[in-house]
Amino acid sequence: MSSESVDSESKVSGNQANIPAHIRRELDIDDGDKLRWHIEDDGTLRVQVVQQRSGTFGDFDGYDGNRETEVTDEHDAWGVDTT
Repeated sequence: MSSESVDSESKVSGNQANIPAHIRRELDIDDGDKLRWHIEDDGTLRVQVVQQRSGTFGDFDGYDGNRETEVTDEHDAWGVDTT
């Protein structure tokens, strides 16, 4: 081990280890984000945070249903609007 000061420690429980709160805040780690682990040639561990992107429909508010459509006349077989 190196003589560098320790920023934080976590204890492994089963197959899991907690990420200290101040590190989660500093790196903006949130539920659903992924951690990519890589062991360097010198034995050090590198962890990359992969932020979860918002979903395709993340900003979709839904259809309020005010407009009726005739599906077979206004859409093709793939559901694309043909009008």
